[in-house]
Amino acid sequence: MNAQELIAQGKGTVVDVRSHLEFSGGNVAGSLNIPLDQINNKLDELRGLEAPLILVCASGNRSGMAENFLRGNGFDCVNGGSWLNVNYFMSLREA
Repeated sequence: MNAQELIAQGKGTVVDVRSHLEFSGGNVAGSLNIPLDQINNKLDELRGLEAPLILVCASGNRSGMAENFLRGNGFDCVNGGSWLNVNYFMSLREA
């Protein structure tokens, strides 16, 4: 299932892997900010979230790296790409 389908069904947790500064400039409502360089230290926290994890960043590059790392550690996750796209998908669900 892709990010748009998961969001439409109200499944998963949106995790934004951008820096705290980028996140503070705009983000998906209800998303969790765990910067890519901190993912390795937050595995226990991530395991406690509703799966699948929908990973977002500015363009999809960092969220793709996070997806590869997390899948290698047994996580159910998808690369949602840009947070702006996921934000749009969320607005469609709420409409």
